[in-house]
Amino acid sequence: MEHITVLGAGSWGTALSVVLAQNGHQVMLWSHREEEAKRMQEEREQASKLPGVLLPENITVTGNMEEALKGNDAVILAVPSTAIRSTAAKLREYVSSDQMIVCVAKGIEDETFLTLTEIIEEEIPGVRACVLSGPSHAEEVGRQMPTTVVAGAKKKEDALYIQDIFMNGYFRVYTSPDVIGIEMGGALKNVIALAAGIADGLGYGDNSKAALITRGISELTRLGTAFGGKTETFSGLTGVGDLIVTCTSIHSRNHRAGELIGKGYTAKEAMDEVKMVVEGVNSAKAALKLARKKGVNVPIIEKINAVLFEDKKAEDAVKELLMRDRRKEFQTLKW
Repeated sequence: MEHITVLGAGSWGTALSVVLAQNGHQVMLWSHREEEAKRMQEEREQASKLPGVLLPENITVTGNMEEALKGNDAVILAVPSTAIRSTAAKLREYVSSDQMIVCVAKGIEDETFLTLTEIIEEEIPGVRACVLSGPSHAEEVGRQMPTTVVAGAKKKEDALYIQDIFMNGYFRVYTSPDVIGIEMGGALKNVIALAAGIADGLGYGDNSKAALITRGISELTRLGTAFGGKTETFSGLTGVGDLIVTCTSIHSRNHRAGELIGKGYTAKEAMDEVKMVVEGVNSAKAALKLARKKGVNVPIIEKINAVLFEDKKAEDAVKELLMRDRRKEFQTLKW
């Protein structure tokens, strides 16, 4: 039995806490809101974000970070991507320099272009920052529906440890050394999911969505490999797998926000309606800046930025994508 701290009591942090508890570990689940922590501890449920999923007795919910981190074997960081830096800064005084921190959020920091594990390492020098990612909606994990993810770490033994504490009969965990590829895939797929949602909001059909997903994975791979990710990663669970689930699922907040934008909502109105953090909106800006920095062609990401931040009509963005200069599907294939 391990003592695991989960920071972030939203839907994903709660779902992963339940997985760990069902595997026999002692879990401390931290919420940044004292009243939420007290309510969850008493009611044994995250009623607003993961209703119907009861917390096992070996989960303790607290609003005190210092209490949550006492005597832990590993920390799971499950706060939104925009809160990773501030949370890591608070975490610094309570953890040792070689602490294992497993980031389960997905995103890229807009101003610095850093991935989330890079932010953690910058804020807490010496920690072993790892990642757990893949096609995994909290709503399904919380109900023990079969799910498969990937644990990424620079050291093999760290990846194997994450695999060991999480894996069970409904939650399968693979391992990978490609931390940057896993993180780039997780962040960039949210941007493509916004595009898929916009297409649905406009009333387009399966043809449009299939095109967005397949061309989206091309953009994701080009950009991700330009920053050091491995091609294999983008064809696996944290690339194609995560993209498919995010672009097609009713649980996807990024797809839902995109759908609302396609129906005429502004980006802010869509995020307010979804009532949860829409990571793709924050990642879209960073993705475009990254692409321009490396000279990578990302037409879908460009048009998503134009719709989100330049008031371009979604219908016009789609037409412009379709009417770009003619080209081969794969530039590497020769006649």
